[in-house]
Amino acid sequence: MAALRVAVLVLLGLCLGCAAAAVPLVIWHGMGDSCCNPQSMGYIKKIVENKIPGIYVLSLKIGSNLIQDMENSFFMNVNDQVREVCSQLAKDPHLKGGYNAMGFSQGGQFLRAVAQRCPSPPMLNLISIGGQHQGSVYGFPRCPGESSHICDWIRKTLDLGAYTQAVQEHLVQAEYWHDPLKEEDYRKNSIFLADINQERGINDTYKKNLMALKKFVMVKFLNDTMVDPPISEWFGFYKSGQAKETIPLKETSLYTEDRLGLQEMDKAGKLVFLGVKGDHLHFSEEWFYTTILPFLQ
Repeated sequence: MAALRVAVLVLLGLCLGCAAAAVPLVIWHGMGDSCCNPQSMGYIKKIVENKIPGIYVLSLKIGSNLIQDMENSFFMNVNDQVREVCSQLAKDPHLKGGYNAMGFSQGGQFLRAVAQRCPSPPMLNLISIGGQHQGSVYGFPRCPGESSHICDWIRKTLDLGAYTQAVQEHLVQAEYWHDPLKEEDYRKNSIFLADINQERGINDTYKKNLMALKKFVMVKFLNDTMVDPPISEWFGFYKSGQAKETIPLKETSLYTEDRLGLQEMDKAGKLVFLGVKGDHLHFSEEWFYTTILPFLQ
């Protein structure tokens, strides 16, 4: 009897240890940033690790060094970036049981593409912090980083021909450029966003894979001066044909036709809409701890 009692206690200890194992986290930075900047993604990685002991955090790097990683956030075809990330995740033994994902700005919509296109290993929860899911940066009002000449060049290039093949294939921001005054051009020529938003037809695999998420958390910055319109961070956008009046997700055809499964996810309680005061990607450490960390534990 004593031996049996010891065996049971050992098994309970093992089970408790299993239950306490933290779900790995994958993070993807935004435009003009890099995987390991100590003031941005490096800082996020550090505070998550401090608050969730033993967690494995992978901050995605696209390229062989930090400079390439930053440059690729402007100039590497997004579809190629997503393929590269899917390959990284599939090869990482830490992620084989599943992982949570957290994307910042454009990294949020890129991770959504990963969820839709690459179901193995499985993404469990997706947290999009300022991600532009209906397209954005219409007008490109502000560009982050210290390379102002790059931002000026991008603005001129987008104004000249965001939907030309050469620009679409080589300029990241053009690939989620959504001009409400040129909806047909967008649907026909956008090589990334129009595809993952099912604008040219329904890919049932995309819909099935996205609906497999436990939670899809979307954070909107209430004083955003970079994303235009900010409601894109909650899957809303401009009413078609003009650039003044916006409509929420539930009034978009994406939702009413349920092309991505968002309507069904919403009814199942899988969609979470969060608002935070501040400009784009400006939030406090306390807000992050109290509002975001619970979705990672």
